[in-house]
Amino acid sequence: MESLRLQLSQALSSFVSVSSNQLYGVIVGVTVFGCWGILSLAEQPELPEWQKTAVQRVPRQKEGPEPQWHLFRWINMLVVVAFACSVAEFSLNATAYDSNVLCQFLMAWSLLLCYFFGFFGVMFVHDLEDSETVSTPVTKSSKIHPPASSTPICSDAIQSKQNKLLIIEDIKDKKDAEIAQLVFTNQIKDHELEKQLDCHRAVTVRRLVVEQKLASLGHSGALEGLPYETDLDYSRVHGANCEIVVGYVPLPVGIIGPLTINGESFYIPMATTEGCLVASTNRGAKAITEGGGALAQIVRDGITRAPCIRMPTAMAAAQLKLWCETPENFVQMKAAFESTTSFGKLHECKATIAGKNVYLRLVCFSGDAMGMNMVSKGTLAVIECLRKEFPELSLVALSGNMCTDKKAAATNWLEGRGKSVVVEATIPKDVVRKTLKTTVPAIVETNLNKNLVGSAMAGVIGGFNAHASNIVSAIFLATGQDPAQNVESSNCITLMEETESGDLWISCTMPSIEVGTVGGGTSLAAQAACLKALGCQGGGANPGDNAQRLAKVIASATMAGELSLLAALAANTCTYLLTDGFWRTNINSPIPSFFSVVAAHMQHNRKPTK
Repeated sequence: MESLRLQLSQALSSFVSVSSNQLYGVIVGVTVFGCWGILSLAEQPELPEWQKTAVQRVPRQKEGPEPQWHLFRWINMLVVVAFACSVAEFSLNATAYDSNVLCQFLMAWSLLLCYFFGFFGVMFVHDLEDSETVSTPVTKSSKIHPPASSTPICSDAIQSKQNKLLIIEDIKDKKDAEIAQLVFTNQIKDHELEKQLDCHRAVTVRRLVVEQKLASLGHSGALEGLPYETDLDYSRVHGANCEIVVGYVPLPVGIIGPLTINGESFYIPMATTEGCLVASTNRGAKAITEGGGALAQIVRDGITRAPCIRMPTAMAAAQLKLWCETPENFVQMKAAFESTTSFGKLHECKATIAGKNVYLRLVCFSGDAMGMNMVSKGTLAVIECLRKEFPELSLVALSGNMCTDKKAAATNWLEGRGKSVVVEATIPKDVVRKTLKTTVPAIVETNLNKNLVGSAMAGVIGGFNAHASNIVSAIFLATGQDPAQNVESSNCITLMEETESGDLWISCTMPSIEVGTVGGGTSLAAQAACLKALGCQGGGANPGDNAQRLAKVIASATMAGELSLLAALAANTCTYLLTDGFWRTNINSPIPSFFSVVAAHMQHNRKPTK
């Protein structure tokens, strides 16, 4: 104990004998190197294993050339060495320096310390790669997924050419599950799989990725019934979907999303042979999700059938009309109609006269079925009810074309048919500029002059949109709907406004989306799989829930498609030369977004046939 006390006393004496200048230098040096050591050892917290497999890595939006971050590492090293040498020099020769030299040292150290505080952390918080990522855990119970980290090549073909493809060595030797994990963690873009694998294997890997995403939304195994090899169960077709069957025509199915609708994420299947349609719609979905998502609401739900009834005279036709519009008589027709169905409910009966003809437009709630068979069967019961009061009644046609089914009609545009849906979203101006590559005033003006003025000049009915039928048809084909009903289901008016804060407000109103989740083509395995991916296969907990859910998805996806195409058109601010090489060689400016879309369509839709 005594020897230890003597050693401590000697150490303290030697410490006191150190000059104040040398002591100051030691303290400063230890402080700086201590901070350096703390920053060097700093690491991100380790995620649990179950979260590691559900991490979305979202690239940060960039503008202009990225700084050469690796140079800062070497600059920082040089500054540290210079600072250490100056401290050592001052400590060893402190007694030889006067106050003027001391002030010079202090000024130099102050500048170096300012540099340390301002820039020293750059080498630790930036990766050596040119893209920084943000990890967002997606838990199994998550209903909202972050926006897509990238958009396929068709969204901006020219810009995509400038992006360097990340090549993974020996990727073909890896297992499908391992490659899928690379895609899921954003180390490989899903739309680049075909470039690094063969096309068939790329589809297999992509399915694993999408199934994992759907599983986190509670739709595990949704794609099991969606074939990706040559397979079709013809027994499901016989007597239900087609006659004189000799085969089937395969259609590629793409997935867009996540698209946030009413606070829930959706991955939406689209069956199409039109190149760039899925990619373009996906860009719109990304912009909507980045803005907080879409809000959708069903405002009317009723399928229609309008039989043509002929009476002996026009006065008799008028009496029939007045009889049908009496509330007490409507109760009789309603009872007759609903006696034929478990789910159907007759909501309305509207008679229109043309001479001796009466067109009786019946509006029926059909639950989760699209409802054409249901309303037709109920209509026959109503005719028999009317025949008791008007024996001279003659049924000309069960459908008198005022329904109106599979034809453009002002009746559907004004009165609605099927599901009437309104959907809206607000897109921040920064998202419009970065994701959609245009400005809010430009896209608003384009929508006004194209979709509203241009459509009015053409005298369209329900066609105040850019390409609503594209998205409606693709989702109809994927989910087993009647593709011919795309005619009235694509009725849509797209409106856009610039908000007070400079953001973009967009809305799509679609009064006649005719869809169902039971019956018809929805019973086929592949189409049922696509409905399951949307969480609306079969009947809902309450009659009509699933069919209404599907209608909201279609309207929201239509808005995404409208947003992306109008953004591309809005960028068309001058006359373009349709030659990529000429533009790059003779014009010193980026190729416009609209030309990129045209070039993408030319590339993807004109592949030579084998």
